[in-house]
Amino acid sequence: MIPPEVAGIIAKLQGGGYDAHIVGGCVRDLLRGVKPKDWDVTTSAKPEEILQLFLESFYENKFLTVTTKTGSEDPTLAEIEITTFRAEGKYTDKRHPDEVRFAKTLEEDLSRRDFTVNAIALDSGKSDFRIIDPFNGQSDLENKLIRAVGDPEKRFAEDALRMMRSVRFSAELGFAIEPKTQDAIRKLSGNLQFIAKERVRDELMKIMQTPRAREGIELLHELGILKHILPELEEGIGVENRPLIFTIWEHNLKALEYGAKKNFPVFVRLAAMLHDAGKPRTKGPKKNNEWTFYGHDVVGSKIAAGALARLRFPADVVEKIATLIRWHLFKYDPDEGITDSSIRRLIRHVGAQNMDDLVKLRICDRMGMGVPKALPYRLRHFQFRVEKILREEEMPTPKMLKINGDDIMKILQIQPGVKIGHILEALLQEVIDDPMRNKREHLEQRVKNLGNLSDEELIKIADSAESKIELSEDERISSIKSKYYVK
Repeated sequence: MIPPEVAGIIAKLQGGGYDAHIVGGCVRDLLRGVKPKDWDVTTSAKPEEILQLFLESFYENKFLTVTTKTGSEDPTLAEIEITTFRAEGKYTDKRHPDEVRFAKTLEEDLSRRDFTVNAIALDSGKSDFRIIDPFNGQSDLENKLIRAVGDPEKRFAEDALRMMRSVRFSAELGFAIEPKTQDAIRKLSGNLQFIAKERVRDELMKIMQTPRAREGIELLHELGILKHILPELEEGIGVENRPLIFTIWEHNLKALEYGAKKNFPVFVRLAAMLHDAGKPRTKGPKKNNEWTFYGHDVVGSKIAAGALARLRFPADVVEKIATLIRWHLFKYDPDEGITDSSIRRLIRHVGAQNMDDLVKLRICDRMGMGVPKALPYRLRHFQFRVEKILREEEMPTPKMLKINGDDIMKILQIQPGVKIGHILEALLQEVIDDPMRNKREHLEQRVKNLGNLSDEELIKIADSAESKIELSEDERISSIKSKYYVK
């Protein structure tokens, strides 16, 4: 199972008189019978000696790692990292070693690694293969355990991100975390505050991308990590939901579980996990013997946006997830005479590029309630209507109008300003209601009429365009109120 590109690197290093071994996660995967995603080699050769042996290589870091180009067409083999045996100094910042120095032996190098299953090396000699396993990683592989190398408190005090990595490996591999390692995580979980938010975000995304994402989030909670990452999600623990089947916490996790099971895009999974984050803060009196959560879509979108921005998610990702959560309560019933304008308006709010993900989020929400059918007739009919509109019509944005901002400035003889945008939005809402109004002569006359209105009056015109597809009346009224508070 060892590719010729890797075997060739080992042979060349050993031919030069150096020790060389395959090491780390690729050995772990080999022993599990899984094709490695990448390959790492460790050696007694110094970086400058490696560079002399491999002309197609470069060394641009402080961690004694040389990257060698193999010319392979396989992207997992095109570049292979070769790292000199190394030891590390103190970790003052809880993430990076203050110094990296040469180690004398392979065993010393393995002793600084995070978990026993990642501290196994493979010596591929000329005639046979020999596994070097000083920390019994093979035994932990057989028993499906994640165990820190040596003293777990020391390992996590060195690099606090290793605590999230343990959960990620547990979710990826389906392994349990060994009790002493768990205890150390609970004790030191607060050290995650010293880790760059981008690093935390990346580990969270890796957990979310696994088929066992729900188990990963539950484990983050059990080990006391989640409260340092997404405390908003824990607000739903023990809070009764509507209907009274699962708590809000359980419902959010079941929605995530379904999204992961169906391999929905990771951003849909994130939205599913956070879609009802606003419910604990909007829980109101019971109606028809069930709790009310008026405006939780609006409040939840703000909560999700704040949490994701704090974790340094890109702005477009934050906007996408917040938008999906804001509109996940859309109401659609073919028997209620939903008009095309209602659907166009929802597309305007959500964006044509997000409509498929909105349906996926709605499915996760449904399955998180324990319903037996993921895609009922109503949702199928809704998808058909959306696809038909997007196929036959232009996406409802101001760009579809037969008039633009320059035209408005000429007609009203005004300078650039926010009023132009308000007029365009008011015109767009009228065209959404009746596409036949999208004619230049009609729009020019409307611009003259709208030009006499204040900005506040123009905003009211745009906001007054109600849509049956959005929310029930009670939900809509409360959503408007909830715009003005988030606890």
